[in-house]
Amino acid sequence: MSKKDAYLEKLHSKLDEWNAEIDKLKAKLDAAGAEKRVEYQEQIQNLKQKQKEVEQKMATMRSAGGDAWEDLKKGVESAWDAMESAMKAAKSRFNK
Repeated sequence: MSKKDAYLEKLHSKLDEWNAEIDKLKAKLDAAGAEKRVEYQEQIQNLKQKQKEVEQKMATMRSAGGDAWEDLKKGVESAWDAMESAMKAAKSRFNK
C-alpha cells in the first residue's frame, strides 16, 4: 500500500467515525425541544458541509498522480481541521 493510499484510508476511517457522530447528533435533534431544534439543525448542516469539503479534497487527492498528492495534503488537512473544530463545537452545544 502506498503512502497516499494509507493516508486516504486513515482519513476515510475518521470520516466514518464522524458519520456515526453526526447520526448521534441527529438522534439528539429528534429529542430536542422546538427552541433547540433550529440551532441543532444548523450545527448538523454545518458539519455536513465541512464533511463534504473534506470528501471533495480527498477525491482530488485520490486522483492526483505521482507525488502531486503531497502538494494537496495541506489543503486536505486544513479542511480536516475545520471539520474537527466544527465537530467539537457541535458536540459541545448538543451536550449543554
